[in-house]
Amino acid sequence: MTDIELQQLVEELSIKYFKRPFVHTAYFNPRLRTTGGRYLLNNHNIEFNKKSYEVFGMKELRGIILHELCHYHLHIQGKGYKHRDADFRSLLKKVGAPRFCSTIEENKKRRSGLLYVYECVTCNQTYNRRRRIDILKYKCGKCFGQLQLKEKKRNI
Repeated sequence: MTDIELQQLVEELSIKYFKRPFVHTAYFNPRLRTTGGRYLLNNHNIEFNKKSYEVFGMKELRGIILHELCHYHLHIQGKGYKHRDADFRSLLKKVGAPRFCSTIEENKKRRSGLLYVYECVTCNQTYNRRRRIDILKYKCGKCFGQLQLKEKKRNI
């Protein structure tokens, strides 16, 4: 599916379910990883995660579109457009949009790599970090003692 086809689908669903036109831009954003879509408050555009469409298909994409259109139309009308607002929740039910999108399993995998373990020289408090830190710059949060690199271990 291209961005042009996505734009047409969003416009059609907007008229069909909300009886209002979608007059801004809808497009796939390849950088979205943890969410199916995102409504942008500053310019009223909607971004979608293409991976959600590729993995789960058209049904999932339609649900995400309806969810984001709920944000869009409520915000344009000056009503409660946030997830916690009653206006938003009632409109979700009215149009049959899901509250959450399905999770792509790739995003749930734990990052592998090195894990750095630092220890305070004074109180023996340990700190696990994914990145190396400058032990001259950072101190222990408990007693402000000097830190030292205790070990590097594989995180699988």
